Parts: sequence; C-alpha cells; structure tokens
Amino acid sequence: MRGPSTLGYGVRVVWLGVRRGDLVDWATQQWVRATGRRVALADAPWLAGPSGSVGAIGADFFARWAETQGLHVLPPGPDDGLVDGLSALAGPGFDPQAVHPDLRDFYTRTAAYDLRVEGRWSGPFRAVGWLIARIFARRLAQLNLPLSDRELRGGFESRIVRIGDAAGRVRHTAWVRTAVDTGRPAFVGEYGTTHVPGHAGACIKVVFPLPNGNAIVVLRPQVDAGGGLSLVSDGRRFGDPGFYFTVRAGAGAVRARYVRTMKERLSLRAQDGAIAASHRFTVFGQPFLELRYDIARRGERRGVVAADV
Repeated sequence: MRGPSTLGYGVRVVWLGVRRGDLVDWATQQWVRATGRRVALADAPWLAGPSGSVGAIGADFFARWAETQGLHVLPPGPDDGLVDGLSALAGPGFDPQAVHPDLRDFYTRTAAYDLRVEGRWSGPFRAVGWLIARIFARRLAQLNLPLSDRELRGGFESRIVRIGDAAGRVRHTAWVRTAVDTGRPAFVGEYGTTHVPGHAGACIKVVFPLPNGNAIVVLRPQVDAGGGLSLVSDGRRFGDPGFYFTVRAGAGAVRARYVRTMKERLSLRAQDGAIAASHRFTVFGQPFLELRYDIARRGERRGVVAADV
C-alpha cells in the first residue's frame, strides 16, 4: 500500500487504495457520479473508450491497455494516419472533397508529418492551467497543456499507435504527443469517428484515458473558406458534440457528465505547401488557451504560422 505522496510545489496527494487511487482523482470521479447520468454503452457506443487504472496514464498507456484487451500494438509505419480517410465523415453539411488535399493527406498520413506548437494563455487562466498541471496533469502524465513556450521549443514528438487483433486487423488508433524538451506526454488519446444523437453526420471522437474513466471530445467537421477544415465541439446538451467526462459504473455502463461550458475549435488551413492550425479552447464563453501549430512533412520545416480563424 502507498501513503501520501508529494507532487512537488507543495502539493500533497493522499492515497486511498488500489480501487480509489489518489484523493483528488477520486473526488473528481465522485463529482461525475453525482452530477452525471448512468448510461448503458450498448445504447450509447459513442461514450465507449479506453479507461485507465488508478495510476498514471503515460506515453506507453496503449501498449499496456492492449494487453488487457487481448490485443497488441502493430509495427509502426511511416505513413500511419489517424483515420483511413475523411470520407468517413461525409454527410449532411460536410463534403470531404471540398477540403484541401493537403489537409486530407495529413489526417490519413499523420505519421509523415512533424508538429511545432506555440501556446497562448488568456490572462488569469494561466494560473488555473498551472494549478491543474500541478495537481493532475504532471502526476497523471496526461493532458499536459503547455504552460510556456519554453516547454515547446523542441516541438512535439508525434507517434501514431495502431492496435490490432490476432489477425493483424486494426481495432484502435491512438495519437501520442510528447513535448521533446520536457519528455512529458501532452496528449495520449484514441482517435476515430462516431455518430451522436445531436448531430446529423459523423464526428471525430477523441478519448483521453483517465483513472477509472476518461475524457471524451466529440467534434463535428466543417469546411471553411479556401478548403480549410474545422473540427468543432459546440453542442448545448447531452448527446451533442462536446466534452464529456465518464467514470466506469459496472459492466457495460458508465456515469457520464456533459460539460456544456467547455468548448473547443480546431481550424486548419493549407498555405504554400505547409499547414497552419489554431486550436482554441473556451470555458463559460471565455477564451482561455490557444495552441498554434505549424505542421509540415518531415524534412520540410518552416516557422510557426498563426492560422486565421
């Protein structure tokens, strides 16, 4: 058994045992249980996804998780992508053929690209980000939003992890992004497509494993001027695109909390052979963080460019 531990910066963590884990994680899960709704995953498959144990997530999470599912990590390929093609998102209001070919290529051959990123916090929200990092993100090795550009000077190591069955069929695709200079996993998530009751077409679904549950972001696709692409989580109610916390609630069920006040918009555009992206986060209608990406094929590095959105 483990006793209280220190995260650094004076923050203490109280260990509640192998079922409940750290006190701060358990308290967050209790909030989800108290304010969320119980959902059978057979009725809402869009809320299904990998979840963690009570320990850290980390860059090797999906290798460990695959073993528990009777699966294994497939050998990496230089052109592995997040999705087989944007055609999976075709539907009312979204024509994937209207998206610039370079953006379509990025999503289908993600491993062939390098990413550089700049982060811009809005005013007092930087202090909130610092607190979340010290209490949760650094310890869990998950959702480590950059607190300063100093953490991002070396860019992100971007790795596509494909998980397959005994026959070699791909069952899950994950994207692991780690800050090169700090070695901290920034985003460890499973990517795919899904349908939700509140949107007529297919959406991108991202699952970030957390202790005893996960955070799920459902984003609807949108074609922008000039062949640009935006992925938007701007719903208003449970079942819409948006941000969800889930906690395991027995076999085949979760407690799910829709966080209506949390929204994000990822906008990408192709420009002069490179891709510029802006990832904006808001809470209660107030912008709190923007991540600006410069995305280029490996060996074709340029400076960071801000996307116009």
